[in-house]
Amino acid sequence: MDDVLTLDSTGRVVEVEGKTLEFKRDLSSPTKPLRTVVAFANSAGGRLVTGVNDEGSVSGVEDPLAEEERITSLITDRISPQLVPGIDLVTLGGATVLVVDVPLSTRRPHFMKDQGPESGVYVRLGSSTRQADPALVAELERNARGVAFEDLPEPRASLEDLDLEGLSELRGRLTRVDDLFALGLAIKQGGEVVPTNAGILAACDDPTRFLPSAWVQCERLRGPSGTDIFDQREVQGPMPRAVDKVMEFLLKHAYKTAVFGEVKRRDVYSIPVEAIREVVVNALVHASYAERGTPIRVGFYDDRIQVESPGLLLPGMTVESMRRASRLRNPSLARIFREAGIMEQWGTGVQRVFEQIAEAGLPEPRVEEVMDRLRFTVYGPSHAPEARLDVAGEHPDSVPSEQGVSKSSGQVRKVGEQAQGLLSLASEGPRSRAELLAGIDLSDAYGNYKRHLLPLIEGGYLARTIPEKPNSQNQRYRITDAGREILAGKETTK
Repeated sequence: MDDVLTLDSTGRVVEVEGKTLEFKRDLSSPTKPLRTVVAFANSAGGRLVTGVNDEGSVSGVEDPLAEEERITSLITDRISPQLVPGIDLVTLGGATVLVVDVPLSTRRPHFMKDQGPESGVYVRLGSSTRQADPALVAELERNARGVAFEDLPEPRASLEDLDLEGLSELRGRLTRVDDLFALGLAIKQGGEVVPTNAGILAACDDPTRFLPSAWVQCERLRGPSGTDIFDQREVQGPMPRAVDKVMEFLLKHAYKTAVFGEVKRRDVYSIPVEAIREVVVNALVHASYAERGTPIRVGFYDDRIQVESPGLLLPGMTVESMRRASRLRNPSLARIFREAGIMEQWGTGVQRVFEQIAEAGLPEPRVEEVMDRLRFTVYGPSHAPEARLDVAGEHPDSVPSEQGVSKSSGQVRKVGEQAQGLLSLASEGPRSRAELLAGIDLSDAYGNYKRHLLPLIEGGYLARTIPEKPNSQNQRYRITDAGREILAGKETTK
């Protein structure tokens, strides 16, 4: 336990409560602690530490041996199936605390005996414990048996409900009925070939006929509270084909600017396109389609994009561990995504998202379990109608021209406010990268350089004072004649 809990200089526990850790001052009211033990066993394992309050102050337990015997009896008498966690007495800051170390159980779902298996199952949701609904209980049971929902047959469907021609086009190879068995998209049942849920998700033109959650709700939401629905779209059809449709909706509402390099023009969007695409793919592949009537939701807010998929993390997974590697909830569906070139690799998508977001100089994404859903939030520059846009974005009604310059609403030349600031600073004399970025209240991070300075350099509006050594520590940036012309005639884009 010494390597799990540490104390700061004030004697408080440094670690905070989360999916796999909870503190209790004492066991005077044992029901809630026991529910937490059940939730740990059903979710990802965890430690219940008695003798530490919610703020991390260590009080210890008054009679350690008696409390150890008591919690052992409570777990035996009130939790089913039988659960045998590790129970230890640990000295922490001069006091003795009781630690119940609960592993992820292979006999899940566990439940409180007095509530029964229908209503006594609990799972861990962040730092809280909540009651599992029937759909989640069923998933826990299937998962413990090693059975995926996507592998179950859909008896109401037939092979005529699967578009084999469209599936062949997706995979880039001819797909026959016999191939469906190997792909996990169909099974034989009672002498007939029946599509599995994976088959419905991958190849049915209208999967909601059988799986009500198999669609994507896209919305552009405006306002501080994100309640003003400006635009929306329902994406139907096979899940692999939903990715491009969702991205079309998001790019429709992103700002776009053209960058002119030495060879050809390149469009730059105000959102990290590749990272968000990866998040959308992750949601479609890992969603729990057993949930009824809860679609995948993609919300484009003024300052962020949120992607929510039904279903919590699989047992054994935490938000922290999914950044290192992931487990597939729907491996057969994932295989179709990969064969279609939509997924590059298995298990590295979330890691790449965090790396791409960091390279773009944007705030770290947020991943959280909310109610019965997994929410992935990617933050970005403001897309509020009244916001002034920087060099990386322009109004969606604008026609892109040059980086930081657009043609729109009868105004021939316009630059973003931050581009104006950079050009103005450089017009006063050569400045370093750090000085220029600090002048528009940005840190000297490569992502900010790449997003704000590099486009002006490539567009010919700023020039390096040491062009032959672009990475020199003595490098400075000066304004060019083209930059002065833009600065003299610009208007700030609104």
